[in-house]
Amino acid sequence: MTTTEIVLTAEGRQKLIDELEWREGDLTKQIVERIKTARDFGDLSENSEYDDAKEEQAKNAARIAEIQAILANAKDAESVDHTLTVSIGCTVSLVDGDGAVTDVTLVGTTETNSLEHKISNESPVGRAIIGHAEGETVEVVTPSGKSRIYTIAKITR
Repeated sequence: MTTTEIVLTAEGRQKLIDELEWREGDLTKQIVERIKTARDFGDLSENSEYDDAKEEQAKNAARIAEIQAILANAKDAESVDHTLTVSIGCTVSLVDGDGAVTDVTLVGTTETNSLEHKISNESPVGRAIIGHAEGETVEVVTPSGKSRIYTIAKITR
């Protein structure tokens, strides 16, 4: 089994910490209350409310364990060497062959959000630009096999 290194920005780490606090606190209390209420309905063998609450409890526990593992093993993006090249945590302006400019922020896999233009370091574009400097041209091969050429116009941290 190969393990992939997880890198988090400060913002991504804080979001996970906030989610963990919510899951361990308020959500756990809500689930426990649902289980208590469902038990009062009587026979547990045919009690769908009880089954649903127990299933939600198991999913919550699994997510708590996942977040704890991520936080325990993730590397901070700020600790990665940032000498004049694209790295996790950078916002990069990419210029395609038609001159269109696209700004993307390179983040770890757990922080991706296409609506905010946050792309993973493991995505095709992320893999292509990481380690490159301003002014360099990179080729990105999409999953469909198409090739795109981008020039790195600007890197900001």
